[in-house]
Amino acid sequence: MKFDPSAGKCIIFSAPSGAGKTTIVQHLLGKMPELAFSISACSRDPRGEEEHGKHYYFLGIEGFKQKIADEAFIEWEEVYTNNFYGTLKSELERIWADGKTVVFDVDVVGGLNLKRIIGKNALAIFVQPPSFEALEQRLRSRSTETEEKIAMRLAKAQIELDRAPDFDYILLNDELLRACKEAETLVRNFISGK
Repeated sequence: MKFDPSAGKCIIFSAPSGAGKTTIVQHLLGKMPELAFSISACSRDPRGEEEHGKHYYFLGIEGFKQKIADEAFIEWEEVYTNNFYGTLKSELERIWADGKTVVFDVDVVGGLNLKRIIGKNALAIFVQPPSFEALEQRLRSRSTETEEKIAMRLAKAQIELDRAPDFDYILLNDELLRACKEAETLVRNFISGK
């Protein structure tokens, strides 16, 4: 059976690392039972408490490359060398079969790829940090990454911020509660066809 990207609706949240998209997505999932989270696949190993099938599908580099060869992804990318992330077609089919709307928490390139493929059945939201300085502060306050990794994320963020106008909506995350409420309104209107 051929994959049909228009079989259901999707909400795509993208942002540079540290902009707060994951927090907003978690808020929506807690408030709206009609949504279901699309679990991404990746080639890296689990970190800390991460579990296969809950946080990511951990495929390993060879397993990921095999899925590419099998055309199992709706979209995928090599974010850094041998560091692959992607969305399995089976994940969307699973959620749509449950009668739910798919929610993505993906990087900017992945978000734009999904929007291009899914088209009018997708609402692509870019979560905008209040400033580049605020973004840097959030990344540093996590205390989870080396200086080299932070520098890499900030360089990538600069490029990603320039892509914000390519999304359907730019959601400013200057005050988290307000941003969550605004996201909720956007999503409800999109699902109901307003």
